[in-house]
Amino acid sequence: MAFSLRRGEQLPGPIRRALELGPGERVLTWAREEGAGDTVVLSNHRLYAVDAAGVRTLARPWHEVDAGTWSAELGQLTVTWVGGARPSQWTLGDSTLLPETLRERVQASVVLAQRVDLGPRRIARAVIRQDLATGELVEQVVTGRGVRGDDEEVASASARALAELREQVGLD
Repeated sequence: MAFSLRRGEQLPGPIRRALELGPGERVLTWAREEGAGDTVVLSNHRLYAVDAAGVRTLARPWHEVDAGTWSAELGQLTVTWVGGARPSQWTLGDSTLLPETLRERVQASVVLAQRVDLGPRRIARAVIRQDLATGELVEQVVTGRGVRGDDEEVASASARALAELREQVGLD
């Protein structure tokens, strides 16, 4: 059974201590995974996972999250990462606020984005995002499926798009 933060329902103390929340950081919602017993916690600054033994196994800032998908049928949350690391996946059941909160936090970190068209069925996104803990602006290029970031054409088009975005937000 999954749990989410609601009135009167507090995050267990051992889980909260494992998070080691930073200054100004607060828990927004959480859920316990049905299978392995991991606890997934979303704060205003990061996405965390704590295993059944109370060990923090994941602490990633929102600007490193590319996207999240929710399967209502399976009660499963899948998170993909900027940089292409293997997605993280948890089965949480249907009684959770995590999908909505994850979407809101990812969107809150995006300052400006531009699609980079690289020809037929080849795309990338140039993005300026904000580290929600520090306020620092971070430049990213997220490539579509089958697109290599080290390809000369991709690197050149992405650099032009990032330059335009930097100018728009006053980084140049």
